[in-house]
Order: sequence, then C-alpha cells, then structure tokens
Amino acid sequence: MKKNKTLSVSSALIYALGIFGVQIFVGYVNSFQTEFYNKMYSSFDGSIFYASAIIIFAAKLISCVFDPLIGAVIDKSSLKGGKMRPWVLRSALPLAVLTTLIFIYIPFDKFGSKILLYIYITATTVLWNIAMSFADIPSQGMLSLLSPDADERNVAASFSNIAKTMALALPGVFVTAVMMLLGMIKGEGNYEDKEYYLITALVFFVLGTALIILMYKKNTEAVESAKSARTVSIKEMFSEMKSNKMIFIVFLINMIGFARSMGLIVCVQANGALIGKINLFGMVMDTTADATWLPGILGGVSGFIGICVVPLINKKFGEKKTYIGFSIATFVFNIAVCIFYWLLPQGSTLRYGNAAFYMIVLFQFAIGFLTAANTYIPLVMTADIVEYRLYKTGERKEGVNYAILSLSIKLSNAICVAVGLLFVAASGYTQVVYETGVIPAKMQNIIMFAYIGFVGVSALISAVPVLFYKINDETKAKMRMVR
Repeated sequence: MKKNKTLSVSSALIYALGIFGVQIFVGYVNSFQTEFYNKMYSSFDGSIFYASAIIIFAAKLISCVFDPLIGAVIDKSSLKGGKMRPWVLRSALPLAVLTTLIFIYIPFDKFGSKILLYIYITATTVLWNIAMSFADIPSQGMLSLLSPDADERNVAASFSNIAKTMALALPGVFVTAVMMLLGMIKGEGNYEDKEYYLITALVFFVLGTALIILMYKKNTEAVESAKSARTVSIKEMFSEMKSNKMIFIVFLINMIGFARSMGLIVCVQANGALIGKINLFGMVMDTTADATWLPGILGGVSGFIGICVVPLINKKFGEKKTYIGFSIATFVFNIAVCIFYWLLPQGSTLRYGNAAFYMIVLFQFAIGFLTAANTYIPLVMTADIVEYRLYKTGERKEGVNYAILSLSIKLSNAICVAVGLLFVAASGYTQVVYETGVIPAKMQNIIMFAYIGFVGVSALISAVPVLFYKINDETKAKMRMVR
C-alpha cells in the first residue's frame, strides 16, 4: 500500500534553500572576519590577527552559554505558525544586520584608541554568535517537524547538507568575483579592500534574508509539538544529556571530532606555508590573497558529491556503520598523506609552487568526500533522536535537543580555532617568513599535520561513541508502528 507523502521534494528543496540562507552568513563570517580585521586594522595594531582570534574564540564560548537558553525559550513557546517557524523568521534580520556590521570599516585610528576598536569587535562578534544561534537552532530544528517519516526527513537532511556545503564554500568565490567586478568598473587597484567586503556583505544580506523568509513562507510543521512544561536551565540541559544517551553520543561525536574544520581554520596559513604564489591562467596568483579559495575548490566539489552519496550509503548500512566506515577511511587517507609529505626532501617541487598546489587540490578532493559523513550523520541522528525520545518517554523536546547539537558544534569550533592557531604558532610560521619565500620543511610538516593529519586522527576517535548508538532500522520500524 502506497503511503501518503507528507513532505514533497519541492518543500524539501525550499527547506534546503533556507538553510543555505542561514549558512551563507556563517560561511562569510567564518572565512573572512579575521582577514577583514587584518587588512583594515593591522597598520593601526600589528597584533590584530591574534587579538581578533582570541576575541572570536571567547565569543564562541560565550554564545555557547546562550544555546540552552535559546533552546529553552523555543521549547516553552506557543506561537502561531508552529514551534520553530516563527523563530526562523524572527532570526533573519538580526543575523543579516550583524553580519553587515562586522564588515563595515570604521577608522578607529583617527580616534587613536585601540580600546574602542576591540570593544566594537567584541560586541559585534558576541552578538553575531548569539544571533547565529537564534537562526541555527530553529532552522535545524524544523527538520524533525517537517514530516513524521524518517525517509522524508532524510531527503530534506540530504538537500540541506548539500546547501550548507555550498553556502560555506561560496563566500570565497564570491569575494573574488566582487574584486574582479570592481577592477572592471574602477580599474585594477583603484578600489579599497573595504569596498568589496561591504558589497559582499550587502549582497548576502539581501540573498540570505530572502531565502530564510522563503523557508518560513513555504514550509509547514507537519508534526505537532506542544510547548515544554518547564524552563530548561544549563544544568537541566546537561541533565538531558545524562538521561538521553543518544543525544549525548551526538554531543561527543562533535566534541571529539572538533578538528573536522581544522583545514578551514588554518587554510590561509597552510596556503602560504605549503603553496605560496602560483602561475595560473597566465597570471601570478597569491594563495594567501586573491586565490585563497583555489586550493580547496575541488574539496568543495567532492564534498558536494559526498553529501549526495552519503545518504544512499546511509540508507543501505545505517548511521552507525556509515559514520564509522567514513571515519576509518578519513584517518587512513589523511595519515597516509601526512607521512608521504613528511618524507619529501626539503627541495622537493611538491613542497612549494604549482606542483604543491596541484597536489593539495587532489588531496582536498579526496578529503572533501570522506568528511561529508561527519556533517550529514549527526544531523540525521538528532532528527531521529527527537522521535526516539517521544517513543521512549512520550515527550518531544526539539528545542533542547537541537540546542545540544548547536552547542556541540559551536563549542567544538571554538576549540578548533584555539588548537589550529596553536599549531600555527608552534610551527613558527608568520607573514615575515612567508615573504622570504623560504619555508623550512619542519615548519611545513607541522602545518601539514594541522591542515590534514589531525583531521584524520580526530575523525577516527570521534567514531568511538557511535559504537554505542542504538537507533537502527528495527528501532525506527517500531517507532513508526506506535505513531
């Protein structure tokens, strides 16, 4: 007997576009915030790169405190239009405005006060991270309410992960496109850096806000969810993880696998240490400036392919086997890459220039595919866990469960920033060293481990908690029977 379809393919695609709208702000800030500060204010304060990195790290930790509070507010709400949808709409404008504020240049050097500069950076960064939580938690949480059917939710999760991958990769390409457009209009070198950053922010303001509103308008919550009967504090949030072992596993996966984003954190430094300048398309391009996106471009393509393929593998083997299999493969490949690189002699052509660029591109192509499961599986697990909790206790708690997911992602990202910068500092790499054009092999080896090797180690260890994950096909079948 053919079952009725609750979530159409077009609705799932629109949901994915809404996720794209949220994540395009995240991708822009994560990729260019520190570099914006470096270009705009380094002449005023030579320590701006490290100072802003510390502020970003602290802001992410502060925003982590707000995640359970935001989850509690959502769980207690009973707004017209559903539990998650109203919050999706409310979050769009604050996230867009704060993203734009981060990329507005203010000449603090004219005031002669570094204190004002860092107050502004701290305030906008902390508020942006809180606004991001208000957008991320309900937009991700909507997934569990779009349909009572796990297969339909998996389709939406697949589309949304593809959209997320594209949104996180797009800003690098888009900034370069804006630079080229300004060069055509004003002439090469006749525009200031602050212009292309602000123009990009404004375009994303319009695009991201429109897509989030589209998600709100065109998606409905097919699953009813009553408001929570009590306030959830931070203590109670951790109590939820204690009583709900499955969501605790998701938390551990992200925390132990924190290095999954290490390549993005150290990509500019890795480009400088491992590649430098290249001759491409008849031009000299700098992989720390106008070509920062090139080394990872095929990684973005393979990541897209991975997000398409992983759901098919997951449907056949289940979340546990899929995640563990991809984690082992990531470890084996990444460590093999590191060992191969470490064995290269100092003067090898693979250590610098075009040959190094081609090598890194090929490595990133494989890694992009292998790490796709790390993005997709925890989200699918969380959607199933919401249903599993209802099956076991008769209570739905999307807000808190997705707050835990968001908390684990943000906390692990904060750790990733700190560890990534520590590796770079330990290597001794600086802009001064880069400008000499001579990078010692030992320095490159440390950067390579931070860029690729540590990602594999983290992926392998993160698979350990998955061994205890209990929601399999048989459990899902039982859950469907009692609906």
